Amino acid sequence: MPFSGLKASPLRLTGALALVVVLALTGVLVARREPHQARAADDGLRHTTVEVSAGHCGRGWTEPASGVQVFDLHNTSSDAAEAYLENPVSKAVYGEVEDIGPGTTRALTVRLGKGAYAFKCVPDDADAVTGPTIRLSTGHSGPAAAPVTEHDLIPPALAYQKWIGGGLSEVVRLTTGMRDAIDRGDLAGARTAWLPAHLEYERLGAAYDAFGDADGEINGTDAGLPDGVRDKDFAGFHRVEYGLWHGRSAAALKAPASALVKAVTALRDSWARTRMDPAQLGLRAHEILENTVQFELTGRTDYGSGSNLATARANLDGTREVLSRLHPLLATRYADLPALERQLDRAQDTLDGFRRSGAWTPLDRLSRTQREDVDAVFGDLVERLASVATLFDPRRTV
Repeated sequence: MPFSGLKASPLRLTGALALVVVLALTGVLVARREPHQARAADDGLRHTTVEVSAGHCGRGWTEPASGVQVFDLHNTSSDAAEAYLENPVSKAVYGEVEDIGPGTTRALTVRLGKGAYAFKCVPDDADAVTGPTIRLSTGHSGPAAAPVTEHDLIPPALAYQKWIGGGLSEVVRLTTGMRDAIDRGDLAGARTAWLPAHLEYERLGAAYDAFGDADGEINGTDAGLPDGVRDKDFAGFHRVEYGLWHGRSAAALKAPASALVKAVTALRDSWARTRMDPAQLGLRAHEILENTVQFELTGRTDYGSGSNLATARANLDGTREVLSRLHPLLATRYADLPALERQLDRAQDTLDGFRRSGAWTPLDRLSRTQREDVDAVFGDLVERLASVATLFDPRRTV
């Protein structure tokens, strides 16, 4: 994604968001840097060393100037800390750095213009401290995003959780139909029923973390299993898929199909007692398509059905569902939302082009140009959704 001459580093979010956030003119970009990767002073940008501590938050910024510049945030305290550059009145955030270790320095790159700014230092296990206000009278700043609290995320999380409950009921219905076909010895019918059942489950991607061990029983792979696809612990949709597309008999598939129905039914029945973490909703919106790129678009989860592109399409639906719940908050915080929505449409159109008369083109039958097109559109989406994940990472304000 272009950024007025600056470029965000590639990003993979796999846990806590230990990030440097860059807010650009075209939207919010995210760059991930380790402490030793702060930009050197010969990068052509203006550098200012700023202290991060409870006693001297923001000290060192004595010569404010408009334009793109780098703040080298140095934590002088004995504990890890976060630091935000914000508007001291509205609390809108221009940039942030998390997990600055004691005695270490992390770089924050921002574009500053006319307005008021202050650093907020948030040490671990201590109250937040706001530094002195700095005012600039010229220039145009990058966009600022109002911080999101966990309270803001509770309503969309509850709405999404209710939607998941309905989706699980549909998964149970479709999976039961597939099992019944196997029980009748109708393997052709079971192959036809397998894909809709699996896709319905794949649309629930943002809830996988809340599913716990059940997800492995329902949608696990043979990765790490000593005997691979023949391992006794290989179970769920992909276990049934392997059997259906590798000549296994209906008798051999009855047990794994029955176990799958039992697992999805148990998950549906327990879902009303489960509570999703509202703070994870934005992160999950990013992780759905990150996992799509990692597993579906590489073919690592194809056990014979050739349905990776169909699964990617279901994952796209799941991402849209999460974003629809977050839309009221996104609309006032994410300047690049229209571009994100256009890119979602582009991804949908691209994938839909590989479906003919209800059948999906297997991944290995795409031309090189087609593969490059798919990879490009999903790579761009993953980058944009990383910004969404960062926006919805609740920040401590006190």
